Amino acid sequence: MRFKTFACFVGPSLLLMVLFIAVPLVSVFIQSFHVTQPVIERIETERCTAGFLEQQCSTEIKNVPVLDERGSIVTTTRFVGLENYRAVVRPDSVQAAISSWNWPALMAIDFWKALRFTLSFTLITLPLVIGLGLTIALAVNNTTRSIRGPVIFVSLLPYIITPVIGALSIRWLFVGDGILTQAMEAWSGRQISMFAQGWTIELLMLFYRVWHVAPFAFVIFYAGLQTMNRDAIEAAMMDGASRFERLRYVIIPHLMPLIFFVSLIHLMDAYRVFEEVVGFRSQAHVISLQWLTYDLLQPDDAGNRAVSRASASAMLTMIGIVILLVPLLRKSWRDHKGVR
Repeated sequence: MRFKTFACFVGPSLLLMVLFIAVPLVSVFIQSFHVTQPVIERIETERCTAGFLEQQCSTEIKNVPVLDERGSIVTTTRFVGLENYRAVVRPDSVQAAISSWNWPALMAIDFWKALRFTLSFTLITLPLVIGLGLTIALAVNNTTRSIRGPVIFVSLLPYIITPVIGALSIRWLFVGDGILTQAMEAWSGRQISMFAQGWTIELLMLFYRVWHVAPFAFVIFYAGLQTMNRDAIEAAMMDGASRFERLRYVIIPHLMPLIFFVSLIHLMDAYRVFEEVVGFRSQAHVISLQWLTYDLLQPDDAGNRAVSRASASAMLTMIGIVILLVPLLRKSWRDHKGVR
């Protein structure tokens, strides 16, 4: 393929990636080392109230933001180094909590509370998604052709549902007088509140993520099973290999590149968990790193947004994703070099 033809195909994608990924990422990185604050001036004001014979006046000093000619607040930006990261991570409080073995004190810090949930959510759902997706793929691959189409359609339904809508649906089944909550109360004879504790909310969020993402893994693995060499399977059967041995020594090695692919996609997506926190309204008990960044961008009572701290939180989230992906990327690179 000539370079001009290649550039015509790849150029638009590269341009959009630079505009909507690279430029915002660099902007967030720079913002994480700076603080933008409004310029404040002290003014003296006189307040008078009606009196019996004469007005009663008092003088007070107020701090008000400086406005420009268009009426906008004048701001100033200054370099603060790692101060934004310290404000998010709070190393002094972390050191005090660790030295006194005070786990509740550590979890009282929003960043570490979000990091704990994000890591556990990502690492627990990963093997469950891969295992369930592979199980469904093997089951569908072994069914008769007459019912294979409907089974595939039903298996894909959870993945088609919009993430927030799916999370809200699961929440409505369990919250308050939800259908499943009423069923469990009738079966156990006890009053049940699934959203009164953090660990029950986490269980529901884990269940929802596996239920929602497993169909994606199923589709990938099912497509890989269609490329299996039937001679290898038949040779293993003739050698007396059991069903588990054929899965371990023939099928899984053949699907290993796809397993790495699903793992990469899931790690990047699960580490940015956000829809579950919003859909389950779990902010009082469970938060994620992505939700923490969103929360920092919300205006406070004075209308100010912690953009600098939100930028630092976003960069820490990005660093976490890179750390998780490095082992898989190194393994994929080594396998690629070995094939070549």
